[in-house]
Amino acid sequence: MTKQQLRQKVDTNVQTEGSPWRIILLFSLPLMAGNIFQQMYTVVDTAVVGKGLGVEALAALGAVDWLNWLTLGVSQGFAQGFSILMAQKFGAGEKEKLRRVITNSIFLAILCAAALTFLSEAAAGWAISLLKTPEEIRPISMAYLRILFGGLPIVMAYNLAAAILRALGNGRKPLIAMVIASLTNIALDFLFVMGFHWGVEGAAAATLIAQCLSAAYCIQHILRIEALRLKREDWKPDGRLCGTLMKLGLPMAFQNTVISVGGMIVQMIVNGFGVVFIAGMTATNKLYGILEVAATSYGYAMVTYSGQNLGAGKLRRISEGIRAGLVIAMLTSILITGIMLGFGRWILAWFMPENAASGEAALEIAYRYLAIMSLCLPVLYVLHITRSCIQGLGNTLLPMASGVAEFVMRTGAALLLPVLFGENGIMYAEVLAWLGADLILVPSYLYMMRKLKSVRPALP
Repeated sequence: MTKQQLRQKVDTNVQTEGSPWRIILLFSLPLMAGNIFQQMYTVVDTAVVGKGLGVEALAALGAVDWLNWLTLGVSQGFAQGFSILMAQKFGAGEKEKLRRVITNSIFLAILCAAALTFLSEAAAGWAISLLKTPEEIRPISMAYLRILFGGLPIVMAYNLAAAILRALGNGRKPLIAMVIASLTNIALDFLFVMGFHWGVEGAAAATLIAQCLSAAYCIQHILRIEALRLKREDWKPDGRLCGTLMKLGLPMAFQNTVISVGGMIVQMIVNGFGVVFIAGMTATNKLYGILEVAATSYGYAMVTYSGQNLGAGKLRRISEGIRAGLVIAMLTSILITGIMLGFGRWILAWFMPENAASGEAALEIAYRYLAIMSLCLPVLYVLHITRSCIQGLGNTLLPMASGVAEFVMRTGAALLLPVLFGENGIMYAEVLAWLGADLILVPSYLYMMRKLKSVRPALP
């Protein structure tokens, strides 16, 4: 089967031809819409907990937010890493190899999910203590984590299924899956927390049920794609292929782990400033996904775009694509900054209990932190575009190095700035982490492109 025949038989978006601007935007928009729905149910989750259960419950979720993000980041890291090879095989038109990459990715995902679930459940209590979570909210935090950690296989299933579809250029089906998950989660939040009064356990259960539906939807669609119908011989484990996949996935999972550890160090310091400060920082951190939503979408687009064009040998298009991506990202970040500075206080008020002095104090802290992050958004958007392009080119070690730079900057700022400037100092740790990553990623991209062009100068 030729490359063109393979692409015609798959519900995909071929990114090796046409305007890079148009391709990146059209591929990103469904992902962005999906991420908006995902963030919407995160926001509703937090708002229901804050309004319905109070500042202490809101702080309990925020106090362990980075622990939850650690497990999500590991799952996403492996899935994204595996999808790099899928995008490259699809771009090269190698159908049989594509199917084998998918089956071996499934084997590895099952092992990773089992190990991650066991380790997370075993270490939950120790980690909560290590983070210096205030005693009065520890039981709430633990109850929330136990349920989320138990559902990690569901999280891995969704991330892998969505990564397979995105690697083949299909951003529409993950969008639909996320819409289904978002609407389900919002409805169940109100039912479980406000109706049945199940507390934070109800919020956690609603999240897992919604993720299960989104995973099932993506898997169902994959099973209907003719070119991806797996045969018995495709299910033969391949040690060498698994090794290649792990070389791509492990650095990305490690990168997210390092970032999470830095975040947990920051959270440990935040937890020392008391429940009201934790609640304020939590409210803004729940909006972090909205600040980042377009950047994440552009990043997924760049992984697929650079991976497919590398597979097709079109190096010039990769350079054109990253230039287009950076311009689009800058314009988007400026727009989001304006919205957050103008309406951020009103949005943050959704998370706070009404007619409570603690809620007003937490709101002031939250808006101060939101303003700092919003003004520095262009730094974050450069990070996502360059890191994702490098990953699509098959190099996950340099992005991992950027994760180490994030860790160093984030933890250094968290340990030093509060000593010099008090509690406000901790608010600059995240921004400095973004800057540290950019200082690694931008030169790394330029180096990789020069190296590729020197090895294959005759390719367009």
